[in-house]
Amino acid sequence: MSILSKSGNYHSPASPAINNFFRELEIPGLLKKCNFNKEKGVPVIEVFLTLFQLVFTGMNLYRTIETGSTSLKKDTAYRFLNSCRYNWRKFLLLLGSSVINKFVTPLTSRDRTKVLIVDDSYYDRTRSKKVELLGKVYDHVTGKYVKGFRMLTLGWSDGATFIPLSFSLLSSSKKKNRIQEIQDSVDKRCNGYKRRTEALCKGTDMALELLKEALKQKISASYVLFDSWFAFPALINKVCDLNIDVICMVKRMHRVFYRYGDSYLNLESLYKVAEKKTNSGDILASIKVELGTKNSKSSMAKIVFVRKKSKKELQWLAILSTDPELSDEEVVRIYGIRWDIEVFFKTAKSMLCLAKEFQGRSYDLLVAHTSIVFTRYIMLSLHARQNRDDRSCGELFFLCCKEIKDVDLMTSLALIITVLQQAVRAVLVISEEKLSELFTLFKSLLPKPLQNIYAISNCES
Repeated sequence: MSILSKSGNYHSPASPAINNFFRELEIPGLLKKCNFNKEKGVPVIEVFLTLFQLVFTGMNLYRTIETGSTSLKKDTAYRFLNSCRYNWRKFLLLLGSSVINKFVTPLTSRDRTKVLIVDDSYYDRTRSKKVELLGKVYDHVTGKYVKGFRMLTLGWSDGATFIPLSFSLLSSSKKKNRIQEIQDSVDKRCNGYKRRTEALCKGTDMALELLKEALKQKISASYVLFDSWFAFPALINKVCDLNIDVICMVKRMHRVFYRYGDSYLNLESLYKVAEKKTNSGDILASIKVELGTKNSKSSMAKIVFVRKKSKKELQWLAILSTDPELSDEEVVRIYGIRWDIEVFFKTAKSMLCLAKEFQGRSYDLLVAHTSIVFTRYIMLSLHARQNRDDRSCGELFFLCCKEIKDVDLMTSLALIITVLQQAVRAVLVISEEKLSELFTLFKSLLPKPLQNIYAISNCES
């Protein structure tokens, strides 16, 4: 039965995968907890479902409304997306923690390594001019400053399943790099204004805040992983203060020092004094150091030097772990889980229409749409996990698109048959028994594939 079966004449066919996801995760209840409500009109859950499944139908919002596939109006959808009252951050955290604690962790060995991953990705708004808080941000891929946002993301992974938990769309903390500022009309007491003020923070400060919020949800994780863009001793020590270890890539910076014995050495100098390993494959050396300066709190760490494949001279990469008891091989293996978030970014942008689905200038719309994209990915990840499916999220995405089309055909056939029954009752004087016999004969004359669809539509109606 559809989750929208009690919603009167509202028609929005959803695939079995989407129906199961909304029912098992109790999405309507989660939305209510996060301040999602409407006094009148189309219920919030129906608006959310329509926007959620747009990407699976192959149509944008305009085309969906024009074809009559939904009774939702354009203004209703955009009022929902532009609302500054909804707490999308809380919704994603509750949804992600529910998936992890109820569906993933109980079926996972306690010995399996579970991690939180922090990374950022470029949120493209190159063609925009008046989007709220639009700024010039540095794109690591092109090495240039471009118009858009830094999508700072926190996710959870056990090496098999990645669940995005939270994000912040960061503008530039420097006013000269911001093209637009916060709109004066925004209520300073609402959730939307809090998200806007966070967009002006530094990435390292915001990463720490996202971690604190996730750990309050009691999500099980032993390590925090991030790349060299966040690997500063100050941030690493602050994360360790949250009672969770860090494994990260560190880059060669001449002004960042680590304490080794009585000396403070940078990464280049540490590699020179580290004892080199022989016959150890790609692991060249490792060394234990202390993080921090003479005037700050320090903690023990291990730095593992790994061979960087190059046709030129011998090069290396350095991976730091604040758990010095881990073996070198284990440090490298756990850090490899960080690649899950890169797969997530690629899938979200290529298949789930991140930053491409709606046109708007409001910062709230960007946050709302990004949260919907994250929710879609959570559904695909959970579907793969529950069904022990070896297919990638991309393949599961196209499978869900196919299901949506099948459900749409089923809904259309059921509607035609219902109208035909009403017409027969209105024109002919016939008993219900004879009417049932007539439609049984009608079903038997249908092609076999349509007979099966007709049987399913009868069950669901």
